[in-house]
Parts: sequence; structure tokens; C-alpha cells
Amino acid sequence: MLSPEAFRDAYDDEELAEELPDSPTGSLRDLQYLYGKLYTLATTGGGEYAPYLTPDAAGDLIDTDDSLIVVRVDISGPEPRLADDHLGPVWLTRYTEGLVQQVSHCKYPAARGIDHSVTHQAGRNSDPEKLARYAKERLTKWATDGVVREAADAHEDGWIVERLAELSEDALETIEEGVKKSLGGESATALLTVQVKTESDGEYRWPGEIDVFLEAMRRRKLSKLVTKNKADDSSGDATDLVTREPSRTVGTSEDPQNYFLGKQLEKFPGLDIEEAWRSHPISEDAAVTVMNAGVFVEACTYRTFGAKVYYLPYFFGRPTPEKARDLYRVLHDAASTDDDLTPVERAYENREELFDEDYLRFYISAVMPHQMSRYDVFGETLNGQLHYPKQLAFTHNRLVENASAFATEEGDDWTAPMPTNEKWELLAGDDNRLHAVSTGWYFYQTFAGRDDTDADADDPRIQALVNVLSGEPIAVDVLLEEFVSRISSEETDDEYDGFPSFLVASQFAQLCALADGDLELLTTSDPEKEPITYEPTYDDVDTMPTVTEILATDGGHPADAKLESFIQETPALAPNSDGPSVTAERRGAFLLGALVGDIGSYQEYSEDRSTTLVDQYPVKSITRSRIKKVTQETIAKTLTYTRQEKKEGRSYPGTKADYIVDRLRETILDPDPDEWEIDTDDLRFYYALGITYGMNDHPDWDNVESDDQPDLKEEH
Repeated sequence: MLSPEAFRDAYDDEELAEELPDSPTGSLRDLQYLYGKLYTLATTGGGEYAPYLTPDAAGDLIDTDDSLIVVRVDISGPEPRLADDHLGPVWLTRYTEGLVQQVSHCKYPAARGIDHSVTHQAGRNSDPEKLARYAKERLTKWATDGVVREAADAHEDGWIVERLAELSEDALETIEEGVKKSLGGESATALLTVQVKTESDGEYRWPGEIDVFLEAMRRRKLSKLVTKNKADDSSGDATDLVTREPSRTVGTSEDPQNYFLGKQLEKFPGLDIEEAWRSHPISEDAAVTVMNAGVFVEACTYRTFGAKVYYLPYFFGRPTPEKARDLYRVLHDAASTDDDLTPVERAYENREELFDEDYLRFYISAVMPHQMSRYDVFGETLNGQLHYPKQLAFTHNRLVENASAFATEEGDDWTAPMPTNEKWELLAGDDNRLHAVSTGWYFYQTFAGRDDTDADADDPRIQALVNVLSGEPIAVDVLLEEFVSRISSEETDDEYDGFPSFLVASQFAQLCALADGDLELLTTSDPEKEPITYEPTYDDVDTMPTVTEILATDGGHPADAKLESFIQETPALAPNSDGPSVTAERRGAFLLGALVGDIGSYQEYSEDRSTTLVDQYPVKSITRSRIKKVTQETIAKTLTYTRQEKKEGRSYPGTKADYIVDRLRETILDPDPDEWEIDTDDLRFYYALGITYGMNDHPDWDNVESDDQPDLKEEH
């Protein structure tokens, strides 16, 4: 394959423009055709027959010893005979890069049968007897094949093929002896081909120099495109969906992604295999060019969750020579670079060296293979942009590192609303975040647990991955269902110690990042859940006042100010007279969780209790019908601890955690939760978020000096 520099030198603008499609990429077939064109130009050059060659099939034989066995035949006289010059009738030589086009190999990938071209590829380490048989079959089997003979009959040089088949038995025995002798009894892995002399004073010519050989190869390969899946002849005259020109089209051609095959019923509903060309008409030459896209398609493909993710780059608009060269560089690098980067990451690394990112697009889909060659296709789109995964990675890092919901100014005396942890990937800045997003690991860490990493046909993890890569919003309902299921499973898992607050904080960070206004990757058809899809308005900690500054200005309690700020800056919780009533219900669930988390932490650390309110009221136990009772019992427990502390002399004004209790009374005890409309998953997730908040609602002991803030330590 040509290097990008050699590709640029090999084709000037005029030559390249002649080979490129004359319309923008508008379908997967258009994209595959463009890939196939670039691959063909880089391996076998331009021309009518170049797309039919398969240079990679025997690519590992190039520049290896004894890799090409050539049968040499002279048909310039009245009778065909074997060569008698210094090279002899059988020539054992080395297959080189310079011989790729001259040998013109076209592989037929079948366990039995001959290759489409007169050149044939033997199996690995074939013995001399088998190689001798293959050598003779270039004349006795290929030259007499029905499709080859039909092509020869219609060609002015068809006599060349006919003369090959007329070699005598003595000549065939000479070929057999010549092959065995040249190999010296050793096995070999080789191509077998012929050279033919047609003029008495001419040279022996390779198959690539004889048009009838190439035409016979072409017709033989095309014959297989109309008979796949037991079709007799799935072909007919129609408009080619790639070139938009009238032509003979085929309906059962191969596909680099295994789409549009006979068993792909979602692509071919109600398929009549003989009439497939009507449903999906692609011309013969275009079909072969599409097949050649395989190397580049696979280079831009990666596996995750047991599925194949296709992330195929192309440029927006009509192909031009300069854009084609840039695209070829991307594809060449993908095909020749052996690293662990996904195509998403590779495109991001090369974004400044290539064409304008605004013109870069990606075809995206994920394919889940099943038995019997059946496949499920997820989220197919041609409008994917690098912007979405890279922006999601950037936004998540910014949130957990700088947003007031997760971070505090250095030296601040009070914790942030949500906990962070350097050992939790989603709660710390991560230079490899784009890798996690592009592989789906980003969702694997927070979605419902499964037995293994392989996805099912309807697995939300793979669908969420495809959505992010393609810029399609994810349904809030799906996220909440997955989040709550994961939280509930870890609450009861003996492997985890206590409430999974870091998990909940990670899920919330994802929810905030997906709601970023520049991404808008959350959606819902339910107006009650719409506030969850809005971007939070958390301040950057570099611009926030510290707790000390807040106390100096209004004399209030830092916990009160922090809670009010968090609620107001979180659209899913913020009071809004014009908003849906469910927002107040969601806020009530959050506040109840905050009080349960706060008092539960008090019970654990001050009362040394092994079972706390957090354990007593797990997430999966919270329902609309039960939330009022849990609220009453939690407030009662709070009042009990308030009286107890006052008796012990730890007196302070008001009720313990009154900044939560006062708000809670307004949201849950009136109006009555029996009349609430909030969905269970919505209720439970924000209850879990509240618990996480409450457990993290305390002074930052590393920064608090007891002499400066005695009341803070005393209360907590």
C-alpha cells in the first residue's frame, strides 16, 4: 500500500478527480465505495480491472523465497508448447511488490475451488505434489471453467485461453516434474501463475498484460455476486445507487460490514433473493469496489461489549483531490498503526494536521453478531462528529475538577455537595477520559451490573455509547432506570461496604455532563422530567466565595448556604413557579435523602451505631406511598438527637440539621405525597443523590481550625 506521501506523488489533481465520485457522501454505500476507490488506487492503481485484484490476499508472500511458481507457455506457433529458453517451462522465483499488478491475483475465498484469476494461491506449506497439481490446473481447470470460456468466446483474444487448454499430456507431465524438481522435495507457500508468449518474436507476458485474462477474471468474480445465498441470478438492469447511472446491477454482493445479505431481514424485509437487485441495486463494478473497502473499514472498527463499533471518517461535501488525500492519510494511518487507540482517539490526536474539523464526519453504528450470520445493528448514522465524545470527556473533567458541585476553593472550610475521590475514575480529572467514552467504559461504570462485559441485543450500554458517538440524545428514563438498578444492587452486595456514595456521585456527574448545553445529549418526552435535561449552572470554584467569606457577609451557616446554592443551580431541583409540580416532589426526595444521609453519618460516627438510617431506608424501599412515613420517622429521629445533645450540654440554636428539616417540611409533609406523580426511578435516584449529599455535608476537617470555627466541629 502506498504511503500518504507516495499516494500524493502518484496521482495529480486531474488523475485523482477522475477516479473520485462526483457527488457528496450520502449513504453507507457511497462511503464504502470511496474507501474502496482509495484502497484500490493505493494498491493496484487505477483502471478498469484494478478493483478486481486482491493484493492483500497474498501480501504475506511478498519478498519471500520460493513464493511464485510460473508456468511458461509459448502459443505463437501452430501448436502450444512449453517455454524452452533459459528460464524453462517452470520458473520458481520471488513474489515482489513490483509483480503485484503483473501477476493480477484475484482470490476466491472458498475452501475448495480455483481463484477467479489464472493466478492461484496455494495453501500454507503445500507439498510439491499439490503444488504441481495446482500448476497444471491453471491450464486444465481455470482455462476450461465455464465462465472463463464464456468470457473468452466474447473477447477478440479469446483464442489465448483456448490454446492454453490444448497443451498435451506430455507437456502437463513436464510441468509436474518441473515443479517438483524446482522445489527439491520441499513444501512451500506460493502463488501459481502463467506467462504466455503470443508472438514468435515477442516476450513472455504476465496475466496483467493480457486483457482476456483480466476480463475472464472479472466475469468469474462477478458471477459469484449474483449467486450468493443460493440465488440463481440476482441481477438486472437498474440505476446504480452509488454512481446513479443505468447499469447491470447485482443484489447479493459481499459487504465489508455484512449488511444487505440474504439473512439480514431488517435490511431486506420480505426478501426474494432473486429480486434483491431491485431492493438494493448496485452495479457490478461498484459492488467490487465496495468489497475492497474492507481493509479500511476494519481499520476504523473496534470491539466493545462484544459488539463491533464502526467509526468511519469521511468529509462533508463533494470529494476533492485534496480532501481525498487527507482522508487517505487518516485511513492509511489507521490501517498501519498498531496501538490501543480507538478511531475516536486517533482522529482527535490528528485533528490539527488534517482538514478542517468542521468538515469531518463519521459513519457510526454498532453491530452485535449472532448465530447463523445474523446481526443486530444499533444506532446507524452518517452524521457523527468528533465533537460529541471529545466534548463529553472535556465537560466531565471540568465538572469534577472545577464545578462548585464537586470542588471547593483551596482552603475552604466546608466540603462540596458531592464527594470526589482520586481512586474513582469518574470523580477525578482523567487524561484518558476520551478512551473511556469511546469504548463505553464510561457507562459500564455506572449502568446496571451484568454478569460480563458482553452486551445483549437490547443492552442500554451499547445504545448509550452509539448515542454519544453520533450526537443522539439519551433518554433520561433509560439513565435513571440503569442508575437506580445499579445503586440497588450495590446496596445489597456484600462486596461493598456501606452506601455506594461514590457511585451515585459518579452517576450525577454523568447526568450533568450529558446535559451540557453545548452537547444536549439528554432528552425526554415527559415534560415532568424536562428539567433534568437542562444544564446545571454551577460556578467555577475559582470565582466562588469561600465559606469564610459567606459567613462574613451574611452571618449564616455554611451548610444552609451550600444547600440553597446547590438546589438553585440544579434545574432538576430548583423551585420554579412555572415549572412542573414534579420538580418539587423530586426536591422533596432529595431533601429526605440529605437528612437520612446527614443523620445516618451522625449515628455512625457519634453514636457508633452499625445500623443507621441509611441502612434502615435503602433506596429500593422508597416509594410514593412510603416516603411520608420515612420523612416523619427521620425528622422524629432528628429531634431526638437534638434533645439528647442539648441535655449533654452541646447546645446550639434551633433543631439539628434545621436547614434541611425546614425545607423538608415544606416539600413532603405538605402537600401529601399520596398525591405525587413522580416516577419511581426518578424518586429513588434523587433520594440516593440526597443521601450522598447528606453524607458529604460536613466541615472539611483538614482545613478547619478548631479555634476559628468551634461551632462547626461541635455540630458535626
